Amino acid sequence: MRWCIPVVIAAALLVCLVPAAGATAISINASPDVAHIGDTVMLRGNISGINTIAVYLFVVGQDLDPRGVTLDNLNIPTGRGLFTTAPVNMNTGDWKYEWDTSVILGNLKPGNYTVYVVSAPMDRMRFVREEHATADISFLPSDKPVTEIPLSPMTSLAALVIAGIFGCSFVHRRAR
Repeated sequence: MRWCIPVVIAAALLVCLVPAAGATAISINASPDVAHIGDTVMLRGNISGINTIAVYLFVVGQDLDPRGVTLDNLNIPTGRGLFTTAPVNMNTGDWKYEWDTSVILGNLKPGNYTVYVVSAPMDRMRFVREEHATADISFLPSDKPVTEIPLSPMTSLAALVIAGIFGCSFVHRRAR
């Protein structure tokens, strides 16, 4: 009987100190964490404690939906099945995603952004707080000059011909 109290205390401490079996742990790293708009950012991490084929990614930041948006289209809020996903290596739990900011839809402005990775398809307002990780990325203006393609003289001539055809038909109809 005198051993009962120490055993109960030891069991209680063991339960409190040892993480629950199957607890999900997730990580993310962004490289580089300071990039120019138009660069590719490598996102990678690991997930453990859960067997899954993919992790779900979204970004929040300046002028973006506070719930988060997909990485490839900044106009689409996350949720309702719309997420950016990264495949998970089932043996190691490692995942990676190359975020090419030169081919996204929407307006990525210079500033600070946070990329979230979650283990289930939930937006920022609904996911389980313990089952997410974040990476902060600062975007600078693009360092690539905008290349303008000059129009050929034939384009100007074609525009004049088309305008003349439509202009003549408009005048002809008004004269009737």
